Amino acid sequence: MANTSDSKVFLQKRIYDIVQFLFFLIPLLLLQSGCSQIEYTTTSASAIPAVEPVWYDFSIVNTYPHDPEAFTQGLLFRDGYLYESTGQRGYSTLRKVELESGRVFQLHKLDSNYFGEGLTDMDDRFIQLTLSAGTGFVYDIESFSLIETFSYEGDGWGLANDGDRLIISDGTTELRFLDPETFQETGRLTVWENGEPLRNLNEMVMVDDRLFANVLHTNHIVIVNPLTGVVEGRVDLDKLADIVRNKGDAVNVMNGLAYDRENDRLFVTGKLWPKLFEIRIIPRE
Repeated sequence: MANTSDSKVFLQKRIYDIVQFLFFLIPLLLLQSGCSQIEYTTTSASAIPAVEPVWYDFSIVNTYPHDPEAFTQGLLFRDGYLYESTGQRGYSTLRKVELESGRVFQLHKLDSNYFGEGLTDMDDRFIQLTLSAGTGFVYDIESFSLIETFSYEGDGWGLANDGDRLIISDGTTELRFLDPETFQETGRLTVWENGEPLRNLNEMVMVDDRLFANVLHTNHIVIVNPLTGVVEGRVDLDKLADIVRNKGDAVNVMNGLAYDRENDRLFVTGKLWPKLFEIRIIPRE
């Protein structure tokens, strides 16, 4: 996990993983023995340990310019560049952005019928969701040329992948898993915090073996165990949002998470934010 090497927190995380595995082992085995092709991991609240998440604060490592007209819906870091999906009908794009300058090097505009949403990369493809059209787009990573479209049920909000599966959030309490080749749904997972289902997970990114997700209408990131759905941590970024708002800019909510695996850097921004931040998360004392 990025910047959480504190030994006490690390030990707690490992013990918590073991407990969560034991709680979910039997239900998963039962699901695997069933005849359904879709795996639903929706264990009842009584089977979920009501363990309070670890709270984190942050420090700012670097600040970079960000297009204040970009309604950020998806963000990722790859090969030294940021790639961004922006929303709003008539303004939705896929773009390649230089981190240091905020300059847009490459841009693909979506048809005005579509509202761009989550974005992820797998191999030599970018995959982009749309809000309510039930349509996703697959692009060549170099040219941004459209390779194919695919359909999915419900809304598309955030999009990430764990190397094997696409992970979609849609504002409900469930995450959906899709096969990255066929785009068929293969499973669902309920997200739990303090023993209660949690909804409104939005933009997402995998950080090592944990799913980081912005929670809509808050300036918080939750850290989710993607095997159990349990929220293990919560990052409070209220002060970061205040920094942006205090400059008098007409900004919207926080949205946009990207992770540089090679250099262990976490980036955050928001809709119409003029800045993008590299942050380090710190366990709250």
